[in-house]
Amino acid sequence: MKPTIKFNNVSTLFSKALKEKINLYFKNSSKDKTGDQRIFVKATTLFLTFIAIYATLVFLQPHWAIAILLCALFGVNLAAIGFNVMHDAGHNSFSKNKTLNTFLSYSLNLLGGNIYFWKLKHNIAHHTYTNIEGEDHDIEVKFMRLHQDQQLRKHHKYQYVYFVVLYGISYLAWIFYQDYEKYFRQRLGKHSDKFQFPVREKIIFWASKVFHLLLFIVVPVIMVGWLPTLIGLLIAGMVCGMCLATVFQLAHVVGETEFKVVDSERIESEWMVHQLHTTANFATGNKLLTWLLGGLNFQVEHHLFPKISHVHYPAINRIVKQTCQEYSVTYHEFKSFANAFHSHWKVLKGLSR
Repeated sequence: MKPTIKFNNVSTLFSKALKEKINLYFKNSSKDKTGDQRIFVKATTLFLTFIAIYATLVFLQPHWAIAILLCALFGVNLAAIGFNVMHDAGHNSFSKNKTLNTFLSYSLNLLGGNIYFWKLKHNIAHHTYTNIEGEDHDIEVKFMRLHQDQQLRKHHKYQYVYFVVLYGISYLAWIFYQDYEKYFRQRLGKHSDKFQFPVREKIIFWASKVFHLLLFIVVPVIMVGWLPTLIGLLIAGMVCGMCLATVFQLAHVVGETEFKVVDSERIESEWMVHQLHTTANFATGNKLLTWLLGGLNFQVEHHLFPKISHVHYPAINRIVKQTCQEYSVTYHEFKSFANAFHSHWKVLKGLSR
């Protein structure tokens, strides 16, 4: 087994100061760090929208032009459930009730994924070792070169063109192929260590996969036929995939963020400073985008405090910025989605040659 990489835990003045300020904010405001009424209203809205769109497409069967639009909206809705409900619940920040968090985290299984794999890949690997080659499996994207230390191959020459297609199919590839790949090899990546897969989670894996196939394929095929089902699944899946992949990439794969290849067991930066070097915010002033993305445009705050619900990110954003200024720590933020997307595109083009 590979040795565990450790961050600087001696000189941590910045981290201590920031944690104290955040704790003081919640103490003085008498707020819980988990979600409040806002997140419950949002979750209810998103699940009701899921039911309404699904029922309309499968049972009411509107005109094909309306159906195409609804499929695209359904894809956005799936991504929004992931961003707002599953993501917070998976980090145990949705509610103070741990049982409710566990239950809602399985909404990922409803959408075709697997929460057990996600927690290993996201909560542990990605959040601990953000943008570190060989440790953060989220930067291991097939057919893509995301930083200088990854090998340049011939097909990377056009990655700044075909990335749109790859991002679009990423969700479908995830739920219909990559989950099964992880299940049978019991590894998150080709060269990662094997993980323990409890019998209970194996049962949940197969039960939820069968339920997903019934809900998203079998029932629609019976009701509307195989061709409309295929087209609808592709539209919804590609829209969802584009939303999920783009939000992640704009947070970590832009011109300002750093990537690291570690050849020792120790990183000189304290963990919080490492998160600030490898993560960026975008469009934090856009309230509609913030609502839809579950605050993941405040990615810096999320990486610094993953146990805090996204409904608090706009408030603690000011505290984090102020503390970064005090300690001369770099803080990455793009004013708009377009600016962040352009920076990401420039990175892909630069790494294509």
